[in-house]
Amino acid sequence: MNNLEALKLAIAAILAHKLRSFLTLLGMIIGVTAFMVVLSVLVGFSAYVDEKIAGVGSNSFTIRRFNFEDFKDTDTIAEAQRRNKELTFDELEFIKERAQYIGDIGAKALPNSREIKRGGETLRDIRIEGVEPVVAIIDKYDIAEGRFFTDTENNNSMRVAYVGSDIAKKLFPQGGALGGEITISGIPYKIVGIQVEKGTIFGQPQDSFVQFPIKTYGANFGGLRGSRGLYFVASAKDDKQFAEAVAEARQLMRVKRRLEFSEKDNFGILTPDAISGFKDSVFGSIGTVILIVPTIALVVGAIVVMNIMLVAVTERTKEIGIRKSMGARQTDILRQFLFEAGVLAGLGGVVGLILAFLIGFIITIYIIPTRIYLSAGILAIVVAGGIGVLAGLYPAWKAARLDPIEALRAE
Repeated sequence: MNNLEALKLAIAAILAHKLRSFLTLLGMIIGVTAFMVVLSVLVGFSAYVDEKIAGVGSNSFTIRRFNFEDFKDTDTIAEAQRRNKELTFDELEFIKERAQYIGDIGAKALPNSREIKRGGETLRDIRIEGVEPVVAIIDKYDIAEGRFFTDTENNNSMRVAYVGSDIAKKLFPQGGALGGEITISGIPYKIVGIQVEKGTIFGQPQDSFVQFPIKTYGANFGGLRGSRGLYFVASAKDDKQFAEAVAEARQLMRVKRRLEFSEKDNFGILTPDAISGFKDSVFGSIGTVILIVPTIALVVGAIVVMNIMLVAVTERTKEIGIRKSMGARQTDILRQFLFEAGVLAGLGGVVGLILAFLIGFIITIYIIPTRIYLSAGILAIVVAGGIGVLAGLYPAWKAARLDPIEALRAE
C-alpha cells in the first residue's frame, strides 16, 4: 500500500467516525488557537513598540529624573528618590549653551488630570501637560488644524491650548474648535491647534489631552515640581552623531551637578535603544513564561489525540484483522493510523489558526495590535500535524502488532 492509498483510507476513517474525529480535532484546535493568539499578541506588541519608537525619531532621546535601573526593587526606588534631584530650567540652559552635537532640546512637565469644560459639557480625567514650543519639532507632532505654541506665548504664560482630536469633537460637535475656548478650574484657554487623530494604544485613547505652554502650565496648575516635574527631550544634529549627542548630554548633566568621576548618575537618559532593550529584557522572559501556558494546551491536545486513537484501535480490531488476513503488512497498518492521526491534528491546526486570526482581529480592534506571520502560521500547522503523528505513534504501533487471528475473533 502506497502513501496515497493510506491517506485515502485515513480520510475515509475520519469521515466514517465524525464525532470521534471532532473530539480529536477539538483538543488540537484549542491548543493551536491558544498558542497562536498569545504569540500574535506578544509579536504584535513588540512590533508596535518598535514602530512607535521609530515614529518618535531614532535621533531623539529624553533626560529624566530616573532611569530604568532605578525601578528594580523597592530599595532601589527609595535610594533613587533620595539621590536623584528634580531637573531644572538652569540645567536645560546649561546644556543649550554648551552643546555641540545636540540639535534641539526642550522641556516638558509631567502630566496631570483635570476636568475640561465648555458651556454645559464637561470631560473628566483629561490628561493635561506643559511643553515648550520646540517639543513639537523634536517629537514630530502631526497638526491637523491650526498651529503649535510660539515662544512669545510661552514666555508670557499666555492662556492658549493645543488639544487632541477627541477634545475637539466632544466639546465642539458642530465644529469650530479652532479658536474656541475651553475652561479648566474656571480659567479660559483659547485653542490654537488640534492634533491629528492617533486612535488608541492598548485600549487607551491617545486623542484626549490638552497641552499648554510650559510656563502657563506651571503658573496655573501649581508649579513645575513633584508630580509636575520637568524632563527634557532632545535630538541630535545628525543621525550619525546620535551617540555623541547622548554622551554629551550625560557629561554636561554630570558637570552641572558636580558629580565626581566615581559617582553614579543621579538622573536618567532614555534612548530608543534603551527602551527596546528594556522591552526585550522584560518581554523576553515574560513572553517565554506566558507561552508555556498555551504550550500545555498543545500537550493536552496531543494526549487527546493519543487517547482517541487508542479507542479507535480497540473499536476497529476486527477491521485490522480482516485487513491483515488479506495481506496487509504491519507497515501498512502503521502507516494508515499515523496518517489518520496526522491528518486529524493538521486539520485541527488549520482550524485553530483560523480562529486565532479571528480572535487576533478582535483584539487588534479593541485592545492592542496583534500580528501573525505567514511563516509562523505554516509552522503551526506543520507542528500540529507532527504532534499528531507522534501522539498516534503508540496507537498505530499497537494496531500494527495485533495478531490477525485474535483480531478476527474480536467482537
